[in-house]
Amino acid sequence: MSSISSAAVSAAKPRYELLDGLRGVAAVLVIWYHFFEGFATSPTDQMMNHGYLAVDFFYVLSGFVIGYAYDGRWAKGMTTGRFMLRRIIRLQPMVIFSVIFGFICYLIQGSVHWDGTPVPFHHVLMALVLGLVLIPVYPGCPAEVRGNGEMFPLNGPCWSLFFEYIASFLYAIVLHRLSKRALWWIIILSGLGLASCAVFNLSGAYHIGMGWSMGDWGFFGGLCRVTFSFTVGLLMTRDFRKINVRGAFWICSAVIAVLMACPYVGGPEASVLNGIYDSVATLFIFPAVVYLGACGMTTDAFSGRVCEFLGNLSYPVYIIHYPIMYLFYAWVWAHGYTFGEVWYVCAVLFVVIITLAWTVMRFYDEPVRRLLSARWLKK
Repeated sequence: MSSISSAAVSAAKPRYELLDGLRGVAAVLVIWYHFFEGFATSPTDQMMNHGYLAVDFFYVLSGFVIGYAYDGRWAKGMTTGRFMLRRIIRLQPMVIFSVIFGFICYLIQGSVHWDGTPVPFHHVLMALVLGLVLIPVYPGCPAEVRGNGEMFPLNGPCWSLFFEYIASFLYAIVLHRLSKRALWWIIILSGLGLASCAVFNLSGAYHIGMGWSMGDWGFFGGLCRVTFSFTVGLLMTRDFRKINVRGAFWICSAVIAVLMACPYVGGPEASVLNGIYDSVATLFIFPAVVYLGACGMTTDAFSGRVCEFLGNLSYPVYIIHYPIMYLFYAWVWAHGYTFGEVWYVCAVLFVVIITLAWTVMRFYDEPVRRLLSARWLKK
């Protein structure tokens, strides 16, 4: 997602606490989207059908927060190298942990393709090395060890971090230099590309859940998703004007939940109506949600702590939960369970994921980032 992580905001600037909280809400909903994915038989019967849209929301947030935090720093000596170093320190420690965690879970699962075909150990090691440095694999190559076309088969959601890095690099090289007019042209062109993926069925099911695979139109779809959403978020930071919005957190959380939980639009068969739904949600509704979230504010210490907690957990939850899902899917499919039969297992695993995410954040991610920041950023 993200992605899904925010840039470090200067101490001289206030935090958008509600945006932190909303990022956490979306990350938690992604967990349940992936639980339900284990019981789906097609893109049209997934119970929380549009959970993949969370990634587009994360990208809008990322563009907004990075623009807010860094747009004013380039005139003060910020360099491309230093900016990218900050992004690497922010994102890469958890990427490394998640891929190693995915490697361990894959070995526990038996080192096989989804169809049960054994995978040589050196192919798994190849997937591990490539995943650690976020080099995607192409469907059918030896490192594509699950056999379902994922860019990062040891931890699928790493694909969104791959595109997050692309967006960060483009921001550092060119986007921060562009006028609002130029940004609008990028938004229009990438938005047309994004809508085309959904409406003209480049995804195969009239949706924009693309980018996780290098096959077919996957890379193009992922690039359109991050380019549009990140640039929209960035543009909103230019001359941003707040309006008074009461209850912004609850309104925005409800909108995110409804958009993600909506059933497939158009019935049991693949329908262009679903492509229109995805396009409207991504092109118009998510930017509006981020704008409203940025306009709101917490009104008491408790709500501030809740938003901070959700924001801090959002990236660890998102990036480490999927290796557990691989094990869960293998167990469910091997026994033919329905959700009604194992809902309590999902509830327990949900608590496990939240607890694991907090533990990894507290005792690994934060100490490692502090160490790297002290070593490389405070010079």
